[in-house]
Amino acid sequence: MQAFLKGPASISTKPVAAKEKNAAGSSGEGKKTKPIPWVEKYRPKNVDEVAFQDEVVAVLKKSLEGADLPNLLFYGPPGTGKTSTILAAARELFGPDLFRQRVLELNASDERGIQVIREKVKAFAQLTASGSRSDGKMCPPFKIVILDEADSMTSAAQAALRRTMEKESKTTRFCLICNYISRIIEPLTSRCSKFRFKPLSDSIQQQRLLDVSEKENVKISNEAVSYLVKVSEGDLRKAITFLQSATRLMGGKEITEKIITEIAGVIPKETIDELLLGCQSGSFEKLEALAKNVINEGFAVAQLVNQLHDTIVESEDYSDKQKSAIAEKLAEVDKCLADGADEFLQLMSLCALVMQQLTQNI
Repeated sequence: MQAFLKGPASISTKPVAAKEKNAAGSSGEGKKTKPIPWVEKYRPKNVDEVAFQDEVVAVLKKSLEGADLPNLLFYGPPGTGKTSTILAAARELFGPDLFRQRVLELNASDERGIQVIREKVKAFAQLTASGSRSDGKMCPPFKIVILDEADSMTSAAQAALRRTMEKESKTTRFCLICNYISRIIEPLTSRCSKFRFKPLSDSIQQQRLLDVSEKENVKISNEAVSYLVKVSEGDLRKAITFLQSATRLMGGKEITEKIITEIAGVIPKETIDELLLGCQSGSFEKLEALAKNVINEGFAVAQLVNQLHDTIVESEDYSDKQKSAIAEKLAEVDKCLADGADEFLQLMSLCALVMQQLTQNI
């Protein structure tokens, strides 16, 4: 009886073990091919890979050779490589083993009031930098505090940072990153080496996008790449994100300009031309219907303001006087929208002025 019971049990154990092995293998394979955003996947791993910021890269490479670094202030438009540059430099300085111990990164999503500056940053800055690199390379005797999006820090928190930067200069270097340098208080900017990150040139962006497309086996025409560069306005991060979104949407088919227009939330040229024709017609009812259509289609009026500005400024159909009046109104509408005004009312106000300018005899 026992032999009878043991028989099937002994037979059945092998397939179960095999099944478990297969399951473990499949989960291991799943871990290997874990999908991550392309922005992170193709982020520069070292300073040499940073694109188009030659002056910054040259200074950082000199600093890395001497294993020394001043306090830094990186400023410039989004998506130009500010955060990627300092992270790549920190990895080269400390190596993968010491990177987590030696680098403290805080951005706008973290609490960065005066209390955090006084406690968390100060406590980290006061720690003695110890340990050596496993690969035998020279390791600098300091830590790095990266304050990303520093322009959103309160003035009080920035003021509290001044003394910490001076007192802990032997053991800590600070790197402030912001979009608008005017929002950083003067005493902080004077303590840092300032580097401006330029918007990436079209050719550099096109090259990077084509490299990513090739590695990910994405079918995209050269015209679509050029349009993607135009839409992203020098922001490589935005361009790569749009490219990944378009790839997922098309599922292996070729990416076209139309798909990028839809994904990027760009208002089609036909819609803007139709709105300008409505303004020229002089009919307020027709203009109201067109404005309602723009809102109902789900287009952002802030995006319309930007595109309308480019269209009117570049056009040769309007006089300088008309352009200046419309540009001033565009600025007012943009400010009102940023303050939370109603989109439809602002669009009607803008269209009414454009109609007045285009229909009156000058």
